Amino acid sequence: MLYSPDLVAELDILTRYRMGSTQEGIKVHKDADPAIIAAVMRLHEKGLVTQGDGGYLTDMGHEAAEHAQALFAILSST
Repeated sequence: MLYSPDLVAELDILTRYRMGSTQEGIKVHKDADPAIIAAVMRLHEKGLVTQGDGGYLTDMGHEAAEHAQALFAILSST
């Protein structure tokens, strides 16, 4: 299985969320990198975030972000 650039961008967005609080979201501004804007829009379409410009994680998004961040931690350890 190959990771597409779109999938990597979505995983990157998921790792930006703080897992300690459900009251803390992210906001992607209109002048952000177009790849980031598109990744957040795809996450919204998939039901992982509440807004097309970021917002908060949904329940499914929270679970996905936990897995993404755990995988990042495992692969980043030395």
